[in-house]
Amino acid sequence: MIYNPIDKFYKSITGAVPEKTKITFRVKGNFDSVVFVLRKDGTDNLIKIEMQKCHDYFYMETEFNVGLYFYYFDLYNGNYIINDNFKGRVSHEVKEFQLTVYQQDYSVPSWIYGGVIYQIFPDRFYRAEQEKVVPSGKVLHENWGDTPVFLPNEQGEIINNDFFGGDLKGIKEKLPYLKSLGVTVIYLNPIFKAFSNHRYDTGDYMQIDSLLGDKNSLQDLICSAKENGINIVLDGVFNHTGDDSVYFNRYGNYDSLGAYQSKESPYYKWYNFNDYPNKYESWWGIKTLPAINESNDDYVEFITGKEGVLRHYIRLGVSGWRLDVVDELPTPFVRKIREAVKSESSDAIIIGEVWEDASNKISYGNRREYLQGKELDSVMNYPLKNAIIDFVKNKNANHLSFVVKSQLDHYPHLSLHAMMNLLSTHDTMRLITAVGARDCDGMTKTQMAEYKIEFDKMDVAKFNLKVASLLQYTLCGVPSLYYGDEAGMQGYSDPLNRATYPWGKEDNELIEWYKFLGGLRQNYSAFTCGEIKEICVSNGFYCYSRSDDNSEVLIAVNVGEKEYCFEFDGILLDLIKNEWYKGEINIKPYSMNVLICEA
Repeated sequence: MIYNPIDKFYKSITGAVPEKTKITFRVKGNFDSVVFVLRKDGTDNLIKIEMQKCHDYFYMETEFNVGLYFYYFDLYNGNYIINDNFKGRVSHEVKEFQLTVYQQDYSVPSWIYGGVIYQIFPDRFYRAEQEKVVPSGKVLHENWGDTPVFLPNEQGEIINNDFFGGDLKGIKEKLPYLKSLGVTVIYLNPIFKAFSNHRYDTGDYMQIDSLLGDKNSLQDLICSAKENGINIVLDGVFNHTGDDSVYFNRYGNYDSLGAYQSKESPYYKWYNFNDYPNKYESWWGIKTLPAINESNDDYVEFITGKEGVLRHYIRLGVSGWRLDVVDELPTPFVRKIREAVKSESSDAIIIGEVWEDASNKISYGNRREYLQGKELDSVMNYPLKNAIIDFVKNKNANHLSFVVKSQLDHYPHLSLHAMMNLLSTHDTMRLITAVGARDCDGMTKTQMAEYKIEFDKMDVAKFNLKVASLLQYTLCGVPSLYYGDEAGMQGYSDPLNRATYPWGKEDNELIEWYKFLGGLRQNYSAFTCGEIKEICVSNGFYCYSRSDDNSEVLIAVNVGEKEYCFEFDGILLDLIKNEWYKGEINIKPYSMNVLICEA
């Protein structure tokens, strides 16, 4: 080994580092000299520091200001020590390592660690109130088990106006069930008044949608959830509103003077009109979602001010916000969001929707600083999701290893252990569909809606789901379970992934599996913020341990055809099979092991 940034011998602090903290770098090798070469992101200025020799290695100690940095080692003979899958090797070409430096006072709410997030699409989870007053233009399904409307209407539009009547009271009634899964956080898709069933077309931020309940319903849910050790996180959609809203009011359904109706509207400058009133900027060209000008002072105050949206719901008792399309929000606005939330409650969390590496994300030509202490606490962990599913389907252990090591190297530990580790959401196909269903390329929407995994393929699909979820629950971060995945719900792209929870028709085998996973996180503190150590990576095989001062757990997953044999001192108990092993264990093909040491 020449250099390894996630080995504390070579870099004394693993991952991102606090500002003004001394870090020691070491390089091993029989070199004449080694120069540490550093570049701060956004500059071409190279800082070069001669490293000192000691025995068989070179070393240096330094500290950094907040920012994103890139570095390598110059051997001054036309060769460099560069980044090769987070290990150093000698090359004629430069390939830099990354160093993230965050603010000293950066903190993440501790209640998130070691928990389990449960994501709920409110209309489709559980309906407690049977009598519903359905607003004009909306349709309420009589049968809870219907397929959501997925085809365009006569005008060729998909308007998402069909509802099933899931409500906040229904979520409250199911809290004991969620607690049995080990759930500690409920993340709710939007609950504010809106026209559509997904409610990303906000109609009024200050009103709970009447089909879900009202402010009292929300407060009852929050109080009952907290009694069960569960925090509530809301979805903040601040990039766009609905065109049918109190702010835009395109159809005149509100008493307010909306931006579409008059340039004299107090909301007119919230939006960007190209040719008033019918041509305006909208989210991804969807005219029902007019885009907000987040630099407008009135809008910023409305969201972040002392009487603004963020603080209002924190005062009602919610424990944080998930920020929709955060990479489309300007940096100053995101920072004001953090200031508002944290000033109202330092214990409230802010999670961003980011689909890439959040430490070095470039959005619209600008580098974002999400995890440097000024913006987010955590992000949705799409890179890990994609790597886990790729491993399960294609046996690609090397890519999974790369993603795990990159996040370990790039992220602050504060954020790493708070990552929202999802495997499916309202925006992606259901987990069991992703790992066990037929490829949908070439299928019509109707064929997708009618398709169910074949009976003779279901055992493989369930095994794949179990492997994926075991990785999700035991790697660094907090697992996020999309409602119904634990019941075996299937579904391709939305709205087929947004069907109703199948109460009374659940797959009980999978529910018991998720209860087991939730119990793992409750019973072994290593899954809170414990160290991760990679033990073996091979085609279709991934083995690692999680450990802290109180517990150590070994996880081995094998989706390949090769058997692996390990020798060890002492006795191991497999928590999945409830079997004991002494001195040796054979990891069978297509198997999973969760092993703990026994004296």
